[in-house]
Amino acid sequence: MLTQPLVEQLKSLRCTGMAEALSQQLQTAEAASLSFEERLAFLIDSELLLREQRAISGKLRHARLREQACIEDMDYKASRGLSKMQINQLALCHWINNKENVLITGPTGTGKTYLACALAHKACRMKLGARYIRLPKLFQTMDIAKVDGSYAKLLEQIAKTPLLVLDDWGVAPMTDANRRDFLELIDDRYQRASTLITSQLPVSLWHDSIGDATLGDAILDRLMHNAHRIELAGDSMRKNKAQKLEKIEN
Repeated sequence: MLTQPLVEQLKSLRCTGMAEALSQQLQTAEAASLSFEERLAFLIDSELLLREQRAISGKLRHARLREQACIEDMDYKASRGLSKMQINQLALCHWINNKENVLITGPTGTGKTYLACALAHKACRMKLGARYIRLPKLFQTMDIAKVDGSYAKLLEQIAKTPLLVLDDWGVAPMTDANRRDFLELIDDRYQRASTLITSQLPVSLWHDSIGDATLGDAILDRLMHNAHRIELAGDSMRKNKAQKLEKIEN
């Protein structure tokens, strides 16, 4: 039997993993010693693995993470209040399945964005899906969406995201439109999807940073009701790395 047409047929059926595995089998003498069932199982496993890798790659592209961060690469040696037990628990992603939130605070350079991206990266690897965006940019995007008529579609897309990572809460004052947009966004996601927020401001100052007592109560009630909190401390990791490099160069 001619095998090349079979390989091409598998590719036409979009079974690229099986086609590649079959080509490998044909080039390996040991494959002839395997039973039909064993060879078929190898082809199926190869196809499933390729599809899983593609699914994860697609979710990572959609997430648009700011940093290439991974939970397994977290540094727990630095004195910054990072609990390995808590991070390992969050890495299981049960909090996303349970529609809970995570709030990460701490001074600039303590690794808030890296940790947020690492958790989002793990969510993608668990095939849950995530999306990263800086909060100031999100407000700009929402303002533009109101003008071009895509506001409702944008909110719908955000609402469907299993994990929304909002970086840099509080770097700029919220306008009245920002406050109302944010309340609508958080209300859509409350107990339906998870939101992760990073901020240099301690959570105790978030209410004042919103700038409206009534809307502040409504927003924080939805954010903090079921939130895991991580408070980072210590010196800037970027500054420490720069100092180490300077010493090495000198």
